Amino acid sequence: MKILFWGTPVYALASLNALVEVGHELVGVVTQPDRRRGRGKELMASPIKARALELGLPVFTPERIRKDLTCQEQLAALGADAYVVVAFGQILPPTILAQPPLGCWNGHGSLLPRWRGAGPIQWCLLAGDSQTGVGVMAMEEGLDTGPVLLERSLPIGLLDNAHHLAEGLADLTGSLLVEALPLLEQAGPGSQVERWARLGLQSQSEQGMTYARQLVKDDFQLDWSQSGLSLHRKVMGLYPGAHTPWAGKRLKLLATEPLVQRLRDQLSPEARPLADQWGQRPNAGIPFQSHQPDIPHPPLPPMPVPGTVLAIEPGVGLVIATGGCPLLLRSGQLEGKASAKGQSLIQQLAASPGQQFG
Repeated sequence: MKILFWGTPVYALASLNALVEVGHELVGVVTQPDRRRGRGKELMASPIKARALELGLPVFTPERIRKDLTCQEQLAALGADAYVVVAFGQILPPTILAQPPLGCWNGHGSLLPRWRGAGPIQWCLLAGDSQTGVGVMAMEEGLDTGPVLLERSLPIGLLDNAHHLAEGLADLTGSLLVEALPLLEQAGPGSQVERWARLGLQSQSEQGMTYARQLVKDDFQLDWSQSGLSLHRKVMGLYPGAHTPWAGKRLKLLATEPLVQRLRDQLSPEARPLADQWGQRPNAGIPFQSHQPDIPHPPLPPMPVPGTVLAIEPGVGLVIATGGCPLLLRSGQLEGKASAKGQSLIQQLAASPGQQFG
Protein backbone atom coordinates (compact mmCIF):
# COMPACT_ATOMS: atom_id res chain seq x y z
CA MET A 1 0.00 0.00 0.00
CA LYS A 2 1.01 3.60 -0.55
CA ILE A 3 1.03 5.33 2.82
CA LEU A 4 1.39 8.98 3.80
CA PHE A 5 2.58 9.04 7.41
CA TRP A 6 1.75 11.84 9.85
CA GLY A 7 3.65 12.06 13.15
CA THR A 8 6.03 14.17 15.21
CA PRO A 9 7.49 12.85 18.53
CA VAL A 10 9.63 9.86 19.44
CA TYR A 11 6.42 7.97 20.25
CA ALA A 12 5.57 7.81 16.52
CA LEU A 13 8.94 6.32 15.46
CA ALA A 14 7.98 2.72 16.21
CA SER A 15 4.96 3.02 13.91
CA LEU A 16 6.91 4.61 11.06
CA ASN A 17 9.63 1.98 11.32
CA ALA A 18 7.09 -0.86 11.47
CA LEU A 19 5.38 0.29 8.27
CA VAL A 20 8.72 0.53 6.48
CA GLU A 21 9.90 -2.88 7.71
CA VAL A 22 6.86 -4.76 6.40
CA GLY A 23 7.27 -3.25 2.95
CA HIS A 24 4.62 -0.56 2.63
CA GLU A 25 5.50 2.23 0.22
CA LEU A 26 5.89 5.46 2.18
CA VAL A 27 5.15 8.28 -0.27
CA GLY A 28 5.94 10.98 2.28
CA VAL A 29 5.92 12.13 5.88
CA VAL A 30 4.07 15.09 7.40
CA THR A 31 5.41 16.42 10.70
CA GLN A 32 5.51 19.58 12.78
CA PRO A 33 7.94 22.34 11.75
CA ASP A 34 11.40 22.51 13.32
CA ARG A 35 11.28 23.98 16.83
CA ARG A 36 13.85 25.58 19.12
CA ARG A 37 14.77 23.16 21.89
CA GLY A 38 17.32 22.65 24.63
CA ARG A 39 19.35 25.13 26.63
CA GLY A 40 20.83 26.68 23.51
CA LYS A 41 17.40 27.03 21.90
CA GLU A 42 18.76 25.57 18.68
CA LEU A 43 16.37 24.90 15.82
CA MET A 44 15.83 21.14 15.76
CA ALA A 45 13.87 18.77 13.55
CA SER A 46 11.22 16.51 15.04
CA PRO A 47 12.28 12.86 15.60
CA ILE A 48 9.98 11.82 12.76
CA LYS A 49 11.51 14.33 10.33
CA ALA A 50 15.01 13.16 11.24
CA ARG A 51 14.05 9.54 10.58
CA ALA A 52 12.24 10.39 7.34
CA LEU A 53 15.35 12.14 6.02
CA GLU A 54 17.42 9.06 6.87
CA LEU A 55 14.97 7.00 4.82
CA GLY A 56 15.08 9.48 1.95
CA LEU A 57 11.37 10.26 2.17
CA PRO A 58 9.72 13.54 1.13
CA VAL A 59 8.97 15.63 4.23
CA PHE A 60 6.23 18.23 4.66
CA THR A 61 6.16 20.60 7.67
CA PRO A 62 3.03 22.78 7.53
CA GLU A 63 2.68 25.25 10.39
CA ARG A 64 -1.12 24.87 10.17
CA ILE A 65 -2.30 22.25 7.71
CA ARG A 66 -5.87 23.51 7.96
CA LYS A 67 -4.88 26.82 6.34
CA ASP A 68 -2.03 25.63 4.10
CA LEU A 69 -3.90 24.96 0.87
CA THR A 70 -0.69 24.61 -1.14
CA CYS A 71 0.52 21.82 1.12
CA GLN A 72 -2.89 20.14 0.93
CA GLU A 73 -2.62 20.07 -2.87
CA GLN A 74 0.91 18.68 -2.69
CA LEU A 75 -0.21 15.88 -0.39
CA ALA A 76 -3.15 14.97 -2.60
CA ALA A 77 -0.78 14.70 -5.59
CA LEU A 78 1.23 11.97 -3.82
CA GLY A 79 -1.56 9.48 -4.51
CA ALA A 80 -1.46 7.65 -1.17
CA ASP A 81 -3.98 4.87 -0.59
CA ALA A 82 -4.32 5.72 3.12
CA TYR A 83 -3.08 8.28 5.63
CA VAL A 84 -1.70 6.95 8.93
CA VAL A 85 -1.55 9.41 11.84
CA VAL A 86 0.35 8.84 15.12
CA ALA A 87 0.75 11.83 17.46
CA PHE A 88 0.98 14.41 14.68
CA GLY A 89 -0.06 17.37 16.84
CA GLN A 90 -2.66 19.10 14.66
CA ILE A 91 -6.30 18.32 13.89
CA LEU A 92 -6.78 17.33 10.25
CA PRO A 93 -9.42 19.32 8.35
CA PRO A 94 -12.22 17.66 6.33
CA THR A 95 -10.40 18.46 3.09
CA ILE A 96 -7.49 16.25 4.20
CA LEU A 97 -9.70 13.51 5.65
CA ALA A 98 -11.43 13.15 2.28
CA GLN A 99 -8.23 12.73 0.23
CA PRO A 100 -7.10 9.09 0.54
CA PRO A 101 -9.41 6.44 -1.00
CA LEU A 102 -8.92 4.06 1.95
CA GLY A 103 -9.33 6.78 4.58
CA CYS A 104 -7.33 8.36 7.40
CA TRP A 105 -6.44 6.17 10.39
CA ASN A 106 -5.08 7.15 13.77
CA GLY A 107 -2.97 5.06 16.13
CA HIS A 108 -4.23 6.38 19.48
CA GLY A 109 -2.64 5.63 22.86
CA SER A 110 -5.68 4.75 24.95
CA LEU A 111 -8.69 2.44 25.08
CA LEU A 112 -11.29 4.75 23.61
CA PRO A 113 -13.57 6.39 24.60
CA ARG A 114 -11.42 6.74 27.73
CA TRP A 115 -8.85 9.50 27.41
CA ARG A 116 -9.62 11.23 24.16
CA GLY A 117 -7.20 14.06 23.53
CA ALA A 118 -3.48 14.82 23.41
CA GLY A 119 -2.20 13.37 26.71
CA PRO A 120 -3.76 9.92 27.25
CA ILE A 121 -0.58 8.32 28.61
CA GLN A 122 -0.06 10.94 31.30
CA TRP A 123 -3.71 10.98 32.32
CA CYS A 124 -4.17 7.22 32.65
CA LEU A 125 -1.29 7.26 35.16
CA LEU A 126 -2.56 10.35 36.97
CA ALA A 127 -5.97 8.70 37.34
CA GLY A 128 -4.50 5.42 38.61
CA ASP A 129 -5.95 3.28 35.80
CA SER A 130 -5.06 -0.41 36.08
CA GLN A 131 -4.79 -0.81 32.32
CA THR A 132 -4.58 1.16 29.12
CA GLY A 133 -3.90 0.25 25.52
CA VAL A 134 -3.92 1.42 21.93
CA GLY A 135 -6.43 1.48 19.12
CA VAL A 136 -6.49 2.02 15.38
CA MET A 137 -9.34 4.46 14.83
CA ALA A 138 -11.03 5.81 11.71
CA MET A 139 -10.59 9.56 11.71
CA GLU A 140 -13.45 12.03 11.45
CA GLU A 141 -13.87 15.71 12.30
CA GLY A 142 -14.38 15.17 16.04
CA LEU A 143 -11.47 14.80 18.47
CA ASP A 144 -10.80 11.04 18.72
CA THR A 145 -14.49 10.29 18.16
CA GLY A 146 -14.20 7.92 15.19
CA PRO A 147 -15.00 4.19 15.34
CA VAL A 148 -12.21 1.83 16.43
CA LEU A 149 -11.08 -0.91 14.06
CA LEU A 150 -8.61 -2.77 16.30
CA GLU A 151 -7.66 -2.44 19.96
CA ARG A 152 -5.13 -4.01 22.32
CA SER A 153 -4.79 -3.53 26.08
CA LEU A 154 -1.72 -3.24 28.29
CA PRO A 155 -1.61 -3.53 32.10
CA ILE A 156 -0.20 -0.63 34.11
CA GLY A 157 2.18 -1.43 36.96
CA LEU A 158 2.24 0.69 40.10
CA LEU A 159 5.86 1.70 39.41
CA ASP A 160 5.46 2.39 35.68
CA ASN A 161 6.22 5.95 34.65
CA ALA A 162 5.06 7.82 31.55
CA HIS A 163 8.30 7.14 29.67
CA HIS A 164 8.24 3.41 30.30
CA LEU A 165 4.55 3.12 29.49
CA ALA A 166 4.94 5.18 26.30
CA GLU A 167 7.64 2.81 25.04
CA GLY A 168 5.34 -0.18 25.44
CA LEU A 169 2.38 1.60 23.86
CA ALA A 170 4.49 2.88 20.95
CA ASP A 171 5.61 -0.63 20.04
CA LEU A 172 2.05 -1.91 20.40
CA THR A 173 0.75 0.87 18.13
CA GLY A 174 3.21 -0.07 15.40
CA SER A 175 2.22 -3.73 15.58
CA LEU A 176 -1.48 -2.91 15.48
CA LEU A 177 -1.12 -0.63 12.45
CA VAL A 178 0.69 -3.41 10.58
CA GLU A 179 -2.24 -5.69 11.40
CA ALA A 180 -4.83 -3.11 10.39
CA LEU A 181 -3.59 -2.04 6.95
CA PRO A 182 -4.36 -5.32 5.13
CA LEU A 183 -7.93 -5.06 6.46
CA LEU A 184 -8.26 -1.59 4.94
CA GLU A 185 -6.90 -2.83 1.62
CA GLN A 186 -9.31 -5.76 1.62
CA ALA A 187 -12.27 -3.47 2.36
CA GLY A 188 -11.32 -1.35 -0.64
CA PRO A 189 -12.25 2.22 -1.62
CA GLY A 190 -15.66 3.83 -1.67
CA SER A 191 -17.62 6.27 0.43
CA GLN A 192 -16.86 6.48 4.13
CA VAL A 193 -20.18 4.83 4.97
CA GLU A 194 -19.52 1.95 2.58
CA ARG A 195 -15.94 1.37 3.78
CA TRP A 196 -16.89 1.48 7.44
CA ALA A 197 -19.77 -0.95 6.83
CA ARG A 198 -17.46 -3.42 5.08
CA LEU A 199 -15.05 -3.20 8.01
CA GLY A 200 -17.89 -3.73 10.50
CA LEU A 201 -17.10 -0.57 12.43
CA GLN A 202 -19.34 0.60 15.25
CA SER A 203 -19.53 4.13 16.61
CA GLN A 204 -17.83 4.78 19.93
CA SER A 205 -20.01 4.79 23.00
CA GLU A 206 -20.11 8.07 24.91
CA GLN A 207 -20.42 6.11 28.15
CA GLY A 208 -17.14 6.20 30.06
CA MET A 209 -15.72 8.98 27.91
CA THR A 210 -12.95 11.06 29.50
CA TYR A 211 -10.87 13.88 28.08
CA ALA A 212 -7.09 14.14 28.50
CA ARG A 213 -6.82 17.90 28.81
CA GLN A 214 -3.65 19.78 28.02
CA LEU A 215 -1.31 19.90 31.01
CA VAL A 216 -0.35 23.31 32.38
CA LYS A 217 2.57 24.58 34.47
CA ASP A 218 0.73 24.33 37.80
CA ASP A 219 0.01 20.62 37.24
CA PHE A 220 3.69 19.82 37.77
CA GLN A 221 3.96 21.41 41.24
CA LEU A 222 3.53 18.82 44.03
CA ASP A 223 1.09 19.49 46.86
CA TRP A 224 2.27 17.50 49.89
CA SER A 225 -1.16 17.71 51.54
CA GLN A 226 -2.32 15.11 49.02
CA SER A 227 -2.01 11.41 49.80
CA GLY A 228 1.19 9.51 49.14
CA LEU A 229 -0.55 7.49 46.42
CA SER A 230 -1.83 10.61 44.65
CA LEU A 231 1.63 12.19 44.77
CA HIS A 232 3.22 9.00 43.43
CA ARG A 233 0.79 8.93 40.51
CA LYS A 234 1.71 12.51 39.73
CA VAL A 235 5.43 11.73 39.76
CA MET A 236 4.94 8.73 37.48
CA GLY A 237 2.39 10.37 35.18
CA LEU A 238 4.31 13.62 34.72
CA TYR A 239 7.74 12.00 34.47
CA PRO A 240 10.23 13.61 34.42
CA GLY A 241 8.61 16.91 35.36
CA ALA A 242 6.88 16.78 38.77
CA HIS A 243 8.77 19.02 41.18
CA THR A 244 8.88 20.59 44.64
CA PRO A 245 11.03 23.26 46.33
CA TRP A 246 14.00 22.05 48.39
CA ALA A 247 16.49 24.38 50.10
CA GLY A 248 15.62 27.24 47.76
CA LYS A 249 16.00 25.14 44.61
CA ARG A 250 13.68 23.10 42.44
CA LEU A 251 13.83 19.34 42.92
CA LYS A 252 12.37 17.06 40.26
CA LEU A 253 11.05 13.79 41.68
CA LEU A 254 11.91 10.96 39.28
CA ALA A 255 11.01 7.79 41.17
CA THR A 256 8.82 7.29 44.23
CA GLU A 257 6.89 4.54 45.98
CA PRO A 258 3.74 5.03 48.07
CA LEU A 259 4.15 3.29 51.41
CA VAL A 260 0.65 1.87 51.43
CA GLN A 261 0.48 -1.57 53.01
CA ARG A 262 -2.37 -2.83 50.83
CA LEU A 263 -0.10 -2.21 47.81
CA ARG A 264 2.85 -4.01 49.43
CA ASP A 265 3.11 -6.74 46.79
CA GLN A 266 3.46 -4.14 44.03
CA LEU A 267 6.33 -2.33 45.72
CA SER A 268 10.04 -2.97 45.28
CA PRO A 269 11.76 -5.39 47.72
CA GLU A 270 13.43 -2.40 49.40
CA ALA A 271 10.13 -0.60 49.95
CA ARG A 272 8.09 -3.52 51.30
CA PRO A 273 9.48 -3.47 54.86
CA LEU A 274 8.99 0.31 54.88
CA ALA A 275 5.34 -0.19 53.94
CA ASP A 276 5.06 -2.58 56.89
CA GLN A 277 6.63 0.04 59.15
CA TRP A 278 4.79 3.12 57.92
CA GLY A 279 1.82 1.92 55.94
CA GLN A 280 -0.34 0.84 58.89
CA ARG A 281 -0.41 4.34 60.30
CA PRO A 282 -3.82 5.95 60.07
CA ASN A 283 -2.13 9.33 59.50
CA ALA A 284 1.33 10.03 58.14
CA GLY A 285 3.88 9.76 60.93
CA ILE A 286 1.47 8.74 63.72
CA PRO A 287 2.46 5.36 65.23
CA PHE A 288 -0.13 2.64 64.84
CA GLN A 289 -1.50 1.32 68.16
CA SER A 290 -3.73 -1.71 68.47
CA HIS A 291 -6.77 -1.41 70.70
CA GLN A 292 -6.10 -2.77 74.19
CA PRO A 293 -8.99 -1.88 76.53
CA ASP A 294 -7.13 -2.85 79.70
CA ILE A 295 -4.12 -0.61 79.03
CA PRO A 296 -4.53 3.18 78.96
CA HIS A 297 -3.27 4.78 75.79
CA PRO A 298 -1.01 7.84 75.87
CA PRO A 299 -2.09 10.73 73.69
CA LEU A 300 -1.11 10.34 70.03
CA PRO A 301 1.61 12.72 68.86
CA PRO A 302 0.55 15.39 66.40
CA MET A 303 0.72 14.53 62.71
CA PRO A 304 3.86 15.92 61.07
CA VAL A 305 3.35 18.68 58.55
CA PRO A 306 3.00 17.20 55.04
CA GLY A 307 6.33 17.43 53.25
CA THR A 308 8.34 16.69 56.41
CA VAL A 309 11.26 14.24 56.10
CA LEU A 310 10.32 11.39 58.45
CA ALA A 311 13.34 9.15 57.94
CA ILE A 312 16.48 8.61 55.91
CA GLU A 313 16.82 5.04 54.67
CA PRO A 314 20.51 4.44 53.83
CA GLY A 315 21.01 3.25 50.26
CA VAL A 316 17.28 3.56 49.50
CA GLY A 317 15.96 7.11 49.86
CA LEU A 318 13.88 9.47 51.97
CA VAL A 319 10.55 8.80 53.68
CA ILE A 320 8.37 11.91 53.47
CA ALA A 321 5.11 12.74 55.24
CA THR A 322 2.06 13.48 53.10
CA GLY A 323 -1.64 14.03 53.69
CA GLY A 324 -1.96 10.22 53.90
CA CYS A 325 0.57 7.40 54.01
CA PRO A 326 4.18 8.48 53.54
CA LEU A 327 6.00 8.59 50.22
CA LEU A 328 9.40 7.04 49.59
CA LEU A 329 11.56 9.25 47.38
CA ARG A 330 14.07 7.06 45.53
CA SER A 331 15.37 9.23 42.70
CA GLY A 332 15.42 12.93 41.91
CA GLN A 333 17.23 15.75 40.21
CA LEU A 334 18.11 18.90 42.11
CA GLU A 335 18.26 22.09 40.07
CA GLY A 336 21.74 22.47 38.57
CA LYS A 337 22.72 18.87 39.40
CA ALA A 338 22.65 15.52 37.65
CA SER A 339 19.91 13.05 38.54
CA ALA A 340 20.68 10.88 41.56
CA LYS A 341 19.14 7.91 43.32
CA GLY A 342 19.47 6.03 46.57
CA GLN A 343 22.50 6.98 48.65
CA SER A 344 23.68 9.48 46.03
CA LEU A 345 20.38 11.34 46.32
CA ILE A 346 20.57 11.34 50.12
CA GLN A 347 24.07 12.84 49.97
CA GLN A 348 23.10 15.36 47.30
CA LEU A 349 20.16 16.67 49.32
CA ALA A 350 22.00 16.49 52.66
CA ALA A 351 18.60 15.87 54.21
CA SER A 352 17.79 14.95 57.79
CA PRO A 353 14.54 14.07 59.60
CA GLY A 354 12.43 17.10 60.38
CA GLN A 355 13.39 19.10 57.32
CA GLN A 356 10.62 20.02 54.91
CA PHE A 357 9.87 19.90 51.20
CA GLY A 358 7.59 22.45 49.60
